[in-house]
Amino acid sequence: MNTFIENQKWRYATKKFDATKKITAEDLTTLKEAIQLSTSSYGLQPYQVFIIENPELRAKLQPVSWGQSQIVEASHLIVFANFTDVTENHIDSYVANMVQTRGLTIEDIKPYADFMKSKLVNLPAEAKTVWTSKQTYLALGNLLNAAAELKIDVTPMEGFEPEKYNEILGFNALGLNASLVATLGYRHEEDATQHYAKVRKPNEELFITL
Repeated sequence: MNTFIENQKWRYATKKFDATKKITAEDLTTLKEAIQLSTSSYGLQPYQVFIIENPELRAKLQPVSWGQSQIVEASHLIVFANFTDVTENHIDSYVANMVQTRGLTIEDIKPYADFMKSKLVNLPAEAKTVWTSKQTYLALGNLLNAAAELKIDVTPMEGFEPEKYNEILGFNALGLNASLVATLGYRHEEDATQHYAKVRKPNEELFITL
């Protein structure tokens, strides 16, 4: 645990990446597995994760990402895209996966499936989008923690135009919305931000025991 805390102190939102350094295929596989294993409500994972490597595509995304250099300089760009709707089909697909993975029958988990449908399918459209978007933040947390263990820098970003991302990446036709962006790679030695002291609330202000 001490190593985990030290790695958390090491990580920061990198402002300038070294464009010459690339994440290995092995490390990328580990990061993908960390995202895959992330917690999510009901285990439903109502999102998809896009790994953008194409430099031309990333160049198109940079202007609608507030012009931030990380979009094109980082080794990899990840876009978390939440489903804008939750339908019975989404839940049925998850149930089918559960049946196959755990060796169950549909009848075994029908009550759970019906419960999910009763809570999610009839939510107002805006509430569905908010809920599915929140799930992507859980996946981002796993990515941040796993990357720190590998000494890979990650910059989570909300500074972008989701509507433009949706248009450029064709998300609208897929029923998806760009919720979060994260750039991955290795900090540039000229990035002065890495030397800044980490500013956080003191424990006595942050935590309240009741």
